Amino acid sequence: MIIAVDGPAASGKGTIARALAKHYGLPYLDTGLLYRAVALSVARMGLDPETEADAVAACDFSDALLSDPALRDDEIGALASVVSAHPLVRAALLHRQKRFAAQEGGAILDGRDIGTVIAPDADAKLFVKATPNIRAQRRHAELQARGGTASKDRVLADIRARDARDSGRSTAPLVMAADAALLDTSFLSIEASVQRAVALVEAQRAKKVSV
Repeated sequence: MIIAVDGPAASGKGTIARALAKHYGLPYLDTGLLYRAVALSVARMGLDPETEADAVAACDFSDALLSDPALRDDEIGALASVVSAHPLVRAALLHRQKRFAAQEGGAILDGRDIGTVIAPDADAKLFVKATPNIRAQRRHAELQARGGTASKDRVLADIRARDARDSGRSTAPLVMAADAALLDTSFLSIEASVQRAVALVEAQRAKKVSV
């Protein structure tokens, strides 16, 4: 079984995808970490994230980098949104993601183009969203917990800018797959969001079996 979980930053898709992976006993990949790894490599190599050739040069990273705590820095998240807009970067990381999705037994992946590009034939697809203000509150709380000093207004502006880049890029833009189930977590607790996600996945699986 392959489950695709897509959505914008701070929508809760990562939390939901991890909970689904635990529920179904499936391996999980946060594909956003791949782009964050490229962004971190670009920064450490002193390259320009706006230049496609520089971003591509940073795609040949070791899997060990995916456990680097620096990947969670908000500055790296913003850079990841920049490098992910380059078509050649997305092409360079495409095989790694498809290979993970195709492993025996299935997998759960979250990102922004899982249901549309990486695993268009997934058994279940979720598109997780929340209002920009709610997402900014969540991200601001996360940053404060890690000692960050960015204002809530700055976080909201960054989220809006990332949404615009992710939705407006020419290659694999952030868009809800036509056959995905929508899950709005704006006013749901984590527990309620996970319960709703499981119910939506089960409904999609039942529908496929009955066809």
